[in-house]
Amino acid sequence: MGAAPDLVITGGTVVTDSWSGLASVVVVGEKVESVLDPSVDVESLGAARVVDASGQYVLPGGVDPHCHLAIPLGAFLTLDTFESASLAALAGGTTTVVDFAIPVVGQDPVAALDEKLAMAVESRCDYAFHGVLNSHPANVDDVVSAFVERGVRTIKLFTTYRGELMVSIETIESVMRALSTVSGLTYIHAEENNAIEAAQAAAAEEGRIDARGMAASRPAEAEEQAVVEVLAAARRAGAPVYFVHQSIPSAVDLVAEARSEGMHAYSESCPHYLALDDSCYDGDYPERFVCCPPIRDASTVSVLGQRLADGMVHTVGSDHCCYSSGQKEQASHDVRIMPNGLPGVETRMSVTWNQFVKPGLMTPEDFVRVMSSNPARLNGLYPRKGSIESGADADLVIFDPNETRTVTIDDLHMHTDYTPYEGRSVTGWPTTVVMRGQVVVHGGVVTDPGPIGRLQRSEAISFW
Repeated sequence: MGAAPDLVITGGTVVTDSWSGLASVVVVGEKVESVLDPSVDVESLGAARVVDASGQYVLPGGVDPHCHLAIPLGAFLTLDTFESASLAALAGGTTTVVDFAIPVVGQDPVAALDEKLAMAVESRCDYAFHGVLNSHPANVDDVVSAFVERGVRTIKLFTTYRGELMVSIETIESVMRALSTVSGLTYIHAEENNAIEAAQAAAAEEGRIDARGMAASRPAEAEEQAVVEVLAAARRAGAPVYFVHQSIPSAVDLVAEARSEGMHAYSESCPHYLALDDSCYDGDYPERFVCCPPIRDASTVSVLGQRLADGMVHTVGSDHCCYSSGQKEQASHDVRIMPNGLPGVETRMSVTWNQFVKPGLMTPEDFVRVMSSNPARLNGLYPRKGSIESGADADLVIFDPNETRTVTIDDLHMHTDYTPYEGRSVTGWPTTVVMRGQVVVHGGVVTDPGPIGRLQRSEAISFW
């Protein structure tokens, strides 16, 4: 070994998506130098700092594939900035966030990405982007090339939100073909818009279009139908496809069926679809839980969780969207105009651990796979991100599987006044977080490192 290490984490159980065991992680500069057998005397290495992780897990830093930071949606602007959201991400064990460059109607999508790139320089954690198209560009290949030049190889498309974000199935297929030429990936929000508009019209006629009627306003059948249509487009294009925030097991099953046929298709879900149920719409503040797709009934949630436990869900993203309860209340009478989305970048890892690893439904290796390694792979960031091996970025999380906290917004760092998990007892929390070799959380306390986050350029994606 050459220069003395800057940091050694010792005594903990190192976990990747393929193995786990007692080991010491040696960090030089911003990189993992080596992973050593626990028999090695780390004192002899002369490290500048040694952190004892005894009794805890050492995980790769979380990679959140689905975040919305500082965006206008309709008449509402989310409250967080790249500074506040990235600090919250670090507090929760996430060291890389992937945001969306969503153009307003009529805006050039490349210009929208350039705006986001300029905003992101204030980030405290590393970041990447998905491009977004809300119309069919004159030349799809030119847009894809411009995105790739800027380090972006994924594009999100919507099958819903007519007049704002929705594109045709022909546009989806065209983008899939273009991305395939650069080893890129199409991300899809899949809900069939005609079915949703019909359900919303019926709900409005019956006086059930407020937040309490959210579940009925976007039926599960709409999600399933859109997945069928998009998978057909992917088959025609011979292209991979990734479905964001799947909320029903039948949608996951359709993806699994496509994979059994040899397609490269992937399912993402979110903690709120796995840990909450639609009884939240019957409580005192139903508007706080309005998101698209809606949170489903308890039976659906249970079966969806089994799909995750069975390895059929490939990533868990937060779909972080940071509105205040006041913003939600302004439009609580009509879910068609209410700001959709829940704050969750900080709670993603702990809520999922508590729900699945603590009761033995998933292993720590499974957890790393959906929280870090697979999101890194499906954004062209692996093994720089999502791994603990020589040469990887030293993004590391010391995670205490036994620490129990009662979740309250007062203890969180997200720039809002509520959390959907308020009052819930959650076991499993990060105690130390290392961001490219720099300790930014220790003993559960966040130290603002300043704007050290960097754009993580997406390389050619390797599919499986």
